[in-house]
Amino acid sequence: MNINKKVLSMTLSAMMAVSLLAGCGASGGSETPDAAGSQGSNPGGEDGVFTIAYAPNESTAESADARNGLAEDLGEFLGCEVEEIQASDYNAIIEALRTGSADMAYMGSQALALGVERTDLEPIVMKAEDGDPDKAIYHSVFITNSANDDINSIADIKGRTMAFVDPDSTSGNLVPTAEIIKAFPEDELNSDMLHTNGDFFEAVSFSGSHQAGLQAVVKGDVDVAPISDQILASEIANGNASESDVKIIHESGAIPAEAMVVAEHVDQETRDKLTEFLTSYENEDYFTDVIKVPGARFIECDMSDYQEIIELNQIINEF
Repeated sequence: MNINKKVLSMTLSAMMAVSLLAGCGASGGSETPDAAGSQGSNPGGEDGVFTIAYAPNESTAESADARNGLAEDLGEFLGCEVEEIQASDYNAIIEALRTGSADMAYMGSQALALGVERTDLEPIVMKAEDGDPDKAIYHSVFITNSANDDINSIADIKGRTMAFVDPDSTSGNLVPTAEIIKAFPEDELNSDMLHTNGDFFEAVSFSGSHQAGLQAVVKGDVDVAPISDQILASEIANGNASESDVKIIHESGAIPAEAMVVAEHVDQETRDKLTEFLTSYENEDYFTDVIKVPGARFIECDMSDYQEIIELNQIINEF
C-alpha cells in the first residue's frame, strides 16, 4: 500500500541539486484477531521462538510491559513462543535480521534503507496516527535549550555543538544531515564534514537515542540535537522533560513512519499472519508507550512507501 505522498520530495530534489553543486565528496486491553487458522507453517523456526527486535528508543523501562504484552498476544495468535529483544542500535537490528537472530523488527526508514542493501527484508506494516494512511508520517525537529538566545533557527547552528542520534537514524541523522546541507548551499557540505569536529560544528557526537539527545539539550551539554517530533511529544507527556525546557528551531518535511519489517527467512504464510495480527492490534498501551503515538494503529505498507528515503540515503552516501 502506497500512502501516495511526496514525502521529502523537496529535500530530495534539493539534495540532488546540492550534490551537483558540491561535486564532492492505561487504558485498554489487548484486542487481537481470532487465532483460528494459526496452524500450518512454523513461525518459531527450529527453536520454536519468534523474535522481535527493538531499538533503544522503543526499549525504555516504561515500555517493557507493553512490549511484553504484544509478545504474549502474538504468541497466542501464532501458536509459538514470542520474545522481544533490545538491540544496541539500528545496525545491530539489521544484523539480527540478516543472520536470523531476529524474525521481525520495528525500525525507522533510514535503517530500512540501509537494511535492504544487506539483506532481503520487507516492511509489512507502518504506524499511522488514528490508523489514517495520510498520517503515516512524522518529522525531524532541531531543538535547543529554551534559554539559548543565540540559536533561533537552522541558520544559527554553524559553529555550535551538535548531538545527532545514531548513524542509522532517519529523523536523528539522515534527514537532519540533508536539511543542513540544503540550508547552507554556499558551504558545499557533505556528510563527513557534518560529522567531523571542527569542520562545520565545533563538536559533534551521537547521543545513542532520541531521549538522550533531548536530555543533553535540556542539561546544556550540547547546543543542538535533532529528534523525532513524536518522541519529543511523548517525552514531554511522560514528564521526562518540560515543554518550556526546549525550543524547536527547525522542522523537516514529512518522513514516512516507522515500520515493522520481516526477515528474508520468514515465509509468506507467516508474513500474512503477522500482517493480519498487527493491522488488527488495538492495545492502546503498546501504541502509547512503545510506538509513542497515542491512538496510532498499524496499516499495511510496502517498499514503495520508503523509496524516497532510500534514494535520499543513496545521495547522502555518494558525497
